[in-house]
Amino acid sequence: MAFDIVCPDCFRTLPRETWNTPRVRCGSCGAALQVDVFPARFAGLAAGKAAETILADGEVGCFYHPGKRAALPCDGCGRFLCSLCDVELGGRHICPRCLETQRKKGRLDTLETERTLYDQIALSLAILPMIVFYLTVLTAPATIFVSLRYWKRPGSLVRPTKFRFVLAMVIALLQIAGWTAIGVAIWTARRSVWR
Repeated sequence: MAFDIVCPDCFRTLPRETWNTPRVRCGSCGAALQVDVFPARFAGLAAGKAAETILADGEVGCFYHPGKRAALPCDGCGRFLCSLCDVELGGRHICPRCLETQRKKGRLDTLETERTLYDQIALSLAILPMIVFYLTVLTAPATIFVSLRYWKRPGSLVRPTKFRFVLAMVIALLQIAGWTAIGVAIWTARRSVWR
């Protein structure tokens, strides 16, 4: 069963050679992407077949699916795996159990299990200090810094948009403009008193 993966920005179909390749760009809109397709599904599309059944006595079977022919051993534990159980991650072939064990121990650098939402942090930095207005002197520049610094970082998987960054920067710029106006008013008032 074939399926297409599309760019979240322009909705154009992404070629299969961009799948499971770090840091690629969409050929249509140039958006920075990383398309991760479950390795067993990806292998099934490339090879055009599912895990093979054991045909003769003496052939090695998969540890998890004894009726399927083993394709290779797990690099973590050495168990034989069929093409459905093989998880290729960082150039290594590991079984689902080793994947889960390494994930729990925090040893998988290439597996993204959570994402920091910098756009939400920037918006919080802009809005929350308005309760105590004097804090905005510090948080408004920090909001602009966070927004610009993390602009190209991946956003939420649910609604990847830059709206929160833009809103946070607008609020921060208004706060800076307000503090500038207050500073100019105080400086002008003191200057007129000195004359």
